[in-house]
Amino acid sequence: MRHRRSGRKLGRDASHRKALYANLTGALIEHGRIRTTAAKAKEVKPVAEQMITLGRRGGVPARRQALKFLRSQDVVYKLFSDVGPRFADRPGGYCRIVRIGPRQGDAAEMVYLELVDYVAEGATPPPQRPAKAEPEQEPEAEEELEPEAEAEQEAEAEAEPDEEPEPEAEPAETSR
Repeated sequence: MRHRRSGRKLGRDASHRKALYANLTGALIEHGRIRTTAAKAKEVKPVAEQMITLGRRGGVPARRQALKFLRSQDVVYKLFSDVGPRFADRPGGYCRIVRIGPRQGDAAEMVYLELVDYVAEGATPPPQRPAKAEPEQEPEAEEELEPEAEAEQEAEAEAEPDEEPEPEAEPAETSR
């Protein structure tokens, strides 16, 4: 019995499982959405979220950790230059699992594992939530000018002649 043993073996030995997780995580970062079985997606989701957290953190040590696991310079570059900054203000929960039904051949439950900001081609993006409104601040009271300064402003306003705007010319009528 496997009492309190976490994780799925997925019919693979440890090195094969680790390689599978690395490959699926790399594909998710590269493409934004992958189609896989539900069991694999449930195992890869925490790994992918850890890698995105490294991408958010930035810096050389985080980049080396990600490269150690993902083993692809191109994927790590995209993680740190594109994916990580996109989720900079999100505190977690970067991936979601969307069920799409059983597979034709063996009826394994298939899912999409996708980044939460993924938008399929040709689809309209979901409506954005309005940003939290900041409490309105009372406009600052205008500073009262000293009587001498008020007199100067009034004198300047009287000295400038009021110009009336020129009437706009009506467009010429054209015959059709």
